[in-house]
Amino acid sequence: MTIAPSSTSTNASDLLTLASWMAGDFSNYKQSFANPQLYAHIHIFFRPLPFEFFSAVGFYSEQAYDHDLWTPYRQGVHKLVDQGDRIYIENYSLKDPILYAGAARELDILRTITPECIERRYNCSMVFVRDGEMFRGSVEPGNQCLIQRNGCQTYLVSDVEVTEHTWISLDKGMDVESHQQVWGSTAGPLRFEKKESFAEELQVVSVLC
Repeated sequence: MTIAPSSTSTNASDLLTLASWMAGDFSNYKQSFANPQLYAHIHIFFRPLPFEFFSAVGFYSEQAYDHDLWTPYRQGVHKLVDQGDRIYIENYSLKDPILYAGAARELDILRTITPECIERRYNCSMVFVRDGEMFRGSVEPGNQCLIQRNGCQTYLVSDVEVTEHTWISLDKGMDVESHQQVWGSTAGPLRFEKKESFAEELQVVSVLC
C-alpha cells in the first residue's frame, strides 16, 4: 500500500482502513457447509483498481458461485468518497460485463477495464460509518436504487457489516408499490470470511492530501 506523507483526518484514516479491509477474496464456505440447503457457497472479490482510474480509491468486484468462478453473477466498480462523518461508496455498472469476467482473479483482465467501460448507478451508493472495530453500511436513503426483477420494479435494501476479516451482507429487493420482499435471502445474512487479502495492491497516492 502506497500512502502519501501528509496530514490525516480521522475520517481519511477510516477510509483507508475500510479500503484495506474490503480488499480481498471472501468466502461463506463455513455457512454453506453447515446449511447447504439454505446457502450456496459464494465468493465475493474486491480487487483494488489503480489509483489513476478514479484519482481516488476504487475497486472492481465480482460475486460468483464457488463451482463456477469464471461466470460471476454480479460485477461492479466502486469509488470510495470521503463525506466527512461517513464514507460513500459510489457504485458503477459495466457496460459489457462478460468481457471482464474473472478480472478479480486475473490482473491482465483487470487492466483492460477503463473509465469508458462503466456507467454510474445513481441512487445506489452505499453509506458506511465506523462503529468501533466495524463499519456498518447501507444503501443511501430514498428507496431509489431500482432493480427490475421477476417482472416487478423493486428497490434495493442492502445492509453490510465489515471487519478486518469478515463481510456480512443482506440484500433484499422490495416491491416499489407494496414494499413486500420480491427477491433476496429469506434465511438471513450471508456471512463471509476473508481467504486472501489484496490490501498490498492499494495505491493511495494523494487521498490524504
